Amino acid sequence: MAKKRILLKLGSNTLTRETNHISRGKIEDIGMQIAALNDEYEFIIVSSGAIAAAKQFVKLDNNDKDVFVKQALASIGQPHLMRIYNENFKDLGLHTSQCLLSYSDFEKEQTKKNIVNTINVLVKNNYIPIINENDTVATDEIKFGDNDKLAALTAVLLKVDILIIATNTDGFYTKESMSNGVPKTILSVENLKDLEKEIGDTKSSHGTGGMQSKIEAAAIAKEAQIETWVVNGLNDNFILNALANKIAFTKIV
Repeated sequence: MAKKRILLKLGSNTLTRETNHISRGKIEDIGMQIAALNDEYEFIIVSSGAIAAAKQFVKLDNNDKDVFVKQALASIGQPHLMRIYNENFKDLGLHTSQCLLSYSDFEKEQTKKNIVNTINVLVKNNYIPIINENDTVATDEIKFGDNDKLAALTAVLLKVDILIIATNTDGFYTKESMSNGVPKTILSVENLKDLEKEIGDTKSSHGTGGMQSKIEAAAIAKEAQIETWVVNGLNDNFILNALANKIAFTKIV
């Protein structure tokens, strides 16, 4: 039986566990889940975290808010991020590969075919593609949705079964429950316009994306009949528990 394909989007807040450095424990937690699901699912990862990784090692003599400084940090941090993935996944018998993409790659038919063919070869040979925005030359991810849109575009291109977006909340919460101070998860969504009425415009502390960018990503996936699951990636075993329906998260169908 063919394996189901999951695209897992990991934001900086998940990978750092909301600290100032990449959490090896969190990356190990993700690797252990992928290994446990290996017989049924194949994984493609879209990972932020290059800038967060760089900040562990360097402080550039410039304003961190300048786009070109963030691009320099991404250039420094990306190899460190991949090394951490590789070291933790290797101990679990998992192989990793790096793919750097830009949004412009999705505008050219030949490039899109090349992406699909390359990633399919990697997956077929039991390599987990770890995709990130090519931050050194592109400003879209840094300025806009923290790889949410990139994850959705990639999910559609690779015809995945589920797009899982790991974040730092138990999915989307109702506006009323947020105002009461007791967040209640919206478990299932069909109409994204209804969901938009429920959200604020908060952004995460490390990433540049908020819930609006996740709705936009879900809209891209929905058009291709791909479910989007917004899950709390700070919790251990969040993929296993979501698949077993043991935790509260938002499923956009």
